[in-house]
Amino acid sequence: MHNNNNKATAFSSSDFNRYFAASAFLTLATWMTRFLIGWITWDLTQSALWVGVASALMLVPTLFLSPFFGVLADRVNARNGMLLVHLSEALLTLATALATRYGYFSLHWLLLLALLLGTLSAAQHPLRLVLLPKLVPRELFPSAIGLASTTYNASRVLGPALAAWLLLVAGIAGAFFVVAALFLAGLPLIRRIRLAPQQRAATQLPVWQALLQGCRMAMQVPLIRVVLLLTMVDGLLGRSIMELLPAISGALIDGDAATLAKLTAVAGLGSILGGVLVSRVRGREERVLRLILMALLGCSVVLLPVLAVRDLTGLGLVIMLLSLAVTVIGTGCQALIQLCIGDEYRGRVLSIWTVVSLGMPALGAFVLGASADVLGFRPVLVCVAFLGMLSVLAIYHQTQR
Repeated sequence: MHNNNNKATAFSSSDFNRYFAASAFLTLATWMTRFLIGWITWDLTQSALWVGVASALMLVPTLFLSPFFGVLADRVNARNGMLLVHLSEALLTLATALATRYGYFSLHWLLLLALLLGTLSAAQHPLRLVLLPKLVPRELFPSAIGLASTTYNASRVLGPALAAWLLLVAGIAGAFFVVAALFLAGLPLIRRIRLAPQQRAATQLPVWQALLQGCRMAMQVPLIRVVLLLTMVDGLLGRSIMELLPAISGALIDGDAATLAKLTAVAGLGSILGGVLVSRVRGREERVLRLILMALLGCSVVLLPVLAVRDLTGLGLVIMLLSLAVTVIGTGCQALIQLCIGDEYRGRVLSIWTVVSLGMPALGAFVLGASADVLGFRPVLVCVAFLGMLSVLAIYHQTQR
């Protein structure tokens, strides 16, 4: 029996299987929607500024509202919350399809859609993070998180491709009808997930006090502090490079749109492989932490060949390995927090981690991009590699203490 448990994965749980199947529909719909909003904004305005505004409207609510939704996630039934969020997304995209069909669609409608979907995404993140560990035993948390990551990253590659094809064959309205159908298709599977009755706290603090309580908990647990530090380093030195991929492609190998599409595809492949790798790790904090530190070191080492890269093959290999390492760090950090935090604080602490994991790449991309404009990408990326190595040594020393 012990050997069988060692070989088990999250797929041994029927509730996780339902969640995994639902995620295949829901994440695909999410990435299709993101692509449609970006492309249609450009098509309507021919303005990179408005595309940036639409993108910001989808991101900003997550940065500012996730901690408050984290408090809510600790207090409600996570499955029912997920049902409500995804039903709302289905209704919004269905309304957009109908507005397009009957001539009411406009830039203002599109920007409002981006803001509302961003707000729902801010609610969905902590609910999903609270729900996932309820579906499997503790030792299978990394397996569940890694497998969920593969679905997410596969959808990140397939979603834009499917959305682009639908725009050609069915138009804007047809594409949004399909997105709404995908959101609706995931709901029966989520509804079939069985959760144990939730124990309510005897007293519930006001939202601000509950949020501060979650922040104190995150700072008091040494392993969570290390995870937040790892997430910051990954965001500033690893994931920020992925955000700058269009500029890196153009600067290093004089790439065009087709080149960027190929690099994005290999980055997606690296992310999928990273998720699979984490899914094979069993639930011991030491193993997960060791894997994260190795990935951060690998993230630094694979950047060094950029000094010699002159073609798509070389850069593609660097980007795939970098994406693999970044995914291992991100999913591993989430798994570590899931392993060391109790259910009563899970939503709040993970929402803090979400803000850090989303905010740091944006800051890092700004700093690295500004530095590259002055020094060039090759020396900047090499500096990032050495900073990453120093960070590994410092964090390893911290964990030993």
